[in-house]
Amino acid sequence: MNPSRDTAAQLSERACKKHDAGAALALLDRSIALKHRRIALIRYLHAQYLNAPLEARHHDYVKTIAARLSAEALTQIAASARARFGA
Repeated sequence: MNPSRDTAAQLSERACKKHDAGAALALLDRSIALKHRRIALIRYLHAQYLNAPLEARHHDYVKTIAARLSAEALTQIAASARARFGA
């Protein structure tokens, strides 16, 4: 694994297993920087669930992505987020 993926794996471990809102937010920021779509939405939902301090730019990014997806696709992403994080 490369260093960037190692960091993401460590953040994911902290966010998912330790419910670390800061780690969830860092993962979302990483996804936005890498222009992820689906995983950014999942990470946004997780950060929101953990009460991370989301900013307008986070909301704007996911609104832009969500606007391009069908209701069915959004439902599938939300279900994936619930399954992944036990929400």
